[in-house]
Amino acid sequence: MDLTDSGTVATLVAGILILVGVIGVLIPVIPGLILCWAGVLVWALLGDADGTKWLVLGLSTGVALAGTLIKYLWPGKHLKNSGVPTSSLVAGGVLGLIGFFVVPVVGLVLGFVLGIYLAEHIRVGAAQAWPSTRRALGAVGLSLMIELAAALGIAVIWVFGLIAA
Repeated sequence: MDLTDSGTVATLVAGILILVGVIGVLIPVIPGLILCWAGVLVWALLGDADGTKWLVLGLSTGVALAGTLIKYLWPGKHLKNSGVPTSSLVAGGVLGLIGFFVVPVVGLVLGFVLGIYLAEHIRVGAAQAWPSTRRALGAVGLSLMIELAAALGIAVIWVFGLIAA
């Protein structure tokens, strides 16, 4: 591997961005899908690939846009059908943000769960708070799986683009 070649460096940077993006999907503060797409963009603009790179960039853009759209629409519909209100999610988001700064690493997740639980406890009582919280967490998990699938899809498209170029 010749690191003095700009195409090789662009491919290496793209691969690192895509890898960090896929991992970043699982870490809430890292914009995983955007990093994956940015990695393909760097490779398409600065890499040594032929015309295939534009096809790869186009397909990756489509996957990123579809993943982002589905990530918000499908779990949102699931939550709406389960009866968990937006106010409970906002409470979870606020406590998650506070938890992120109070308890390093796991505070975001703990605060989010606690926020939803407390909001649901106030809204529906102790008996129904945990089932509502589980439904909200299921929707968040579905959103995460959709984003992970899109990020992995972009990575696979890029690898096939590398092989084809």
